[in-house]
Amino acid sequence: MSTPPSLPTEVAAQIPTGLLIDGQWRPASTGATFAVEDPATTETILEVADASDDDARAAMDAVAGSFEAWRAVAPRERAEALRAVFDRMTARADDLAAVVTAEGGKPLAESRAEVAYGAEYVRWYSEQAVRVDGLARRAPAGANHQVVLHKPVGPAYAITPWNFPIAMATRKIAPALAA
Repeated sequence: MSTPPSLPTEVAAQIPTGLLIDGQWRPASTGATFAVEDPATTETILEVADASDDDARAAMDAVAGSFEAWRAVAPRERAEALRAVFDRMTARADDLAAVVTAEGGKPLAESRAEVAYGAEYVRWYSEQAVRVDGLARRAPAGANHQVVLHKPVGPAYAITPWNFPIAMATRKIAPALAA
């Protein structure tokens, strides 16, 4: 009797293995890849692109180049975009949990809880995107008024821990996109 693969084939087939840069999936500029292994079985789940310094610079340039366009997106549109991510995460929760378990060795029940937890960050920030408030007040000297406007100031670069790959990524990405 053989053991089923740690990651169902139909799920693995849907996982992009390249680098998402400037809205397109592409291989590493060097062509290098590395194996993602299931820590419980040492089975290779996928071969994925191994980003180089040049790839990182290309990604940073793409983000910087698209910042002004995203900054101009209305809060309601940001909220709807984030809500669509929440809906998709919820619909694909079992698949996402299978990936977290296969890649990190986390028990499936914990992976499912992490997916739900991570999705909730996205939902919460989708609701907050339309509540980016400002502040108007009288200056302390009394002759003028001070106005504070909250607005995006630039790209954010975030590093996340490996042990909570979904929850910590959504905890950083969702507020950055909602701002």
